[in-house]
Amino acid sequence: MALYIMITAAAVVLSVLILMQFAVLVGSFANKHPSSKLLGLSFLILIGMMLATESSHLSNALILGSRVTKVPKSYLYFAISFSLYVEVLNIKVSRNKKQEIMQKLNTNKKASA
Repeated sequence: MALYIMITAAAVVLSVLILMQFAVLVGSFANKHPSSKLLGLSFLILIGMMLATESSHLSNALILGSRVTKVPKSYLYFAISFSLYVEVLNIKVSRNKKQEIMQKLNTNKKASA
């Protein structure tokens, strides 16, 4: 039993160290792309609801007279992967638009000079 506690404690310490290592990188990304903050919050809510439904299913809970059924995790994985795909497309499109605007500004400055 004590060995399991030591392994768990080591895993927690290691995960905190990894989290601290990448905190600045993730924070700067989130500040650069504000929509990713909202997406991350949505993921946390989605995972929290999934955990709540799974625990309700395992405890055979009744809601409005109906048993809570198991929700397939593939629904969760699909929703997260689709949202991430749309966000990556959004970032690429906004980056391309910024580059086009910068090119137009540079050509306008050269033409007026």
